[in-house]
Amino acid sequence: MTQSYLTVEHLQKVYKSKENETIALQDVNFGVKQGEFVAIMGESGSGKSTLLNILATFDQATAGHVLLNEQDLSQIKAHEVASFRRDKLGFVFQDFNLLDTFTNQDNILLPLVLAETKKQVMHQRLEKIASFLGIEELLEKYPYQISGGQAQRIAIARALITQPEIILADEPTGSLDSRTAANILNIFKQMNQTGNTILMVTHSVKAAASAERVLFIRDGIIFHEVYRGSQSDQDFHERIAESLAMVNQPSVDFHAGVYRQRGEA
Repeated sequence: MTQSYLTVEHLQKVYKSKENETIALQDVNFGVKQGEFVAIMGESGSGKSTLLNILATFDQATAGHVLLNEQDLSQIKAHEVASFRRDKLGFVFQDFNLLDTFTNQDNILLPLVLAETKKQVMHQRLEKIASFLGIEELLEKYPYQISGGQAQRIAIARALITQPEIILADEPTGSLDSRTAANILNIFKQMNQTGNTILMVTHSVKAAASAERVLFIRDGIIFHEVYRGSQSDQDFHERIAESLAMVNQPSVDFHAGVYRQRGEA
């Protein structure tokens, strides 16, 4: 059995206030193998954004562990978090998070500049990534001068430039039209085919169907998963939609990370 590259063990997140407490994550367990493309699906409030924030080191778990390549994220010292995040993780956001006062090239190279990478290395990486993403003609422009799909390509280039251990994507096609979204999803599949490990949070069945495996989260629990296997995107899309329809039925109960029909033993 191949060992997981990303391991999530008994993860819990509780938000407390004087009046009450909210359990965002109850007992989340899953693994992602190196080179795997995994999607996490869930409705608003299901816990998927909280989970991604913990994996991204933007937030800390109340209990449990997250290990990336056997390194426990909870053991990273406070003054090392920023460099760990920059060097090990690549981020792709729904709203791109590009700096309008920087050219697209400077946006892409910013993580390497902060890491004090040699200029020769920076430009070698940039040339390769720009060619892969077809953004050579966009590098000297600014984010406000390009389309949403082009901006997402720039954001993907920024995520790839540090050669991270895993790409974390938060609704990467959420603000794009269907045609542009399809192009971006195709890029994600190509990235995965070249060896990138990707974990994507999405509410879109079409986006999830580009992954190899889909985890479903509800009420802070991973309760179901489906594997692509040899299925086409269309067949996998239908299977994901069927799974969503099943788990959203009132007759479905949730227990300890699985789902079952009420009345079953």
